[in-house]
Amino acid sequence: MNFGIVGYSGRMGREIKEVFKDHYLCLTVDEGTEHIENTPDMIIDFSSFNATFRTIELCREHNAGLVIGTTSLKPEHFSGLRDLSLSVPVIQSFNFSMGINLLKRILQDFSECFLGWDLAITETHHVKKKDAPSGTAILLKEAVGRTSDCVSLRLGGVPGDHQVIFANEGEVVTFSHRAISRKVFAMGALKAAEFGLTRDRGFYSFEEVLLCRQKQ
Repeated sequence: MNFGIVGYSGRMGREIKEVFKDHYLCLTVDEGTEHIENTPDMIIDFSSFNATFRTIELCREHNAGLVIGTTSLKPEHFSGLRDLSLSVPVIQSFNFSMGINLLKRILQDFSECFLGWDLAITETHHVKKKDAPSGTAILLKEAVGRTSDCVSLRLGGVPGDHQVIFANEGEVVTFSHRAISRKVFAMGALKAAEFGLTRDRGFYSFEEVLLCRQKQ
């Protein structure tokens, strides 16, 4: 596929370039700079929400699908993405790792078993991550389906650690996920982009991408 990267020089941009090495990088975008060599089939954006509206414009200009892993999106961003999805495929998630999306399904299926237990969510990321709590922590809280405390830590170069903790007076049950490399998110973005190539339009979650691949 021909693909573009928004946030090309960032840490995730470099991971995406490496994981997508069998495809043709034809569009690169960084703050204040854009370079294009051909028309992209898919655009990948894991950058800042400040770039989201420009990313949407680029997708419209090139009739390109979008894989977006940007966090801290606001309602107006989701409105723009859903409007875009009427014309092209849009795959949006706060986390493109397979493990987190499996954990989300587990929590959706079994969290009712922990009604009456105390609940807390912890998340740890690298010191340069700006948003807190993380989009993934919010995703996991929504999967549990009830309000909870969330503790956010910013330490070193941690790609992402998440824990969902249930406790009563006599025991503690912990669900946890650890990303050991940012590469896992780029690998998920590749799966999502390949999925997007098979769709004309629509708004999809990464969970839907994984379910579709399991059925094939």
